Amino acid sequence: MKLKKRFNIQILEQEISVLSDSGDEHVTKTVRYINDKAKEIESALGNISTLNVAILVALNITDELFKFKKEKEDAYNQLESRTERLINWIEETKNTIPCDVRD
Repeated sequence: MKLKKRFNIQILEQEISVLSDSGDEHVTKTVRYINDKAKEIESALGNISTLNVAILVALNITDELFKFKKEKEDAYNQLESRTERLINWIEETKNTIPCDVRD
């Protein structure tokens, strides 16, 4: 089990202390991603409260997460279906190959 490390981060100009078992690079990328999303929202909407920015960031990132999960699930289902078809094809064709070719 990895030990958790304390990180002092700044999101939406708020200092926050968090514990994470992820590495420094991962935490830095995560904070940068959140702050970049916040800047995008602030640029698009102008004068908006920090709370509303935080809510919209959370909604946007959650939407991205659900889309990626759906893509992953669809890819898994497609792979599973193709695998089943391949197994069935192998089962169907293995008996059609002459014995002397299989040996």
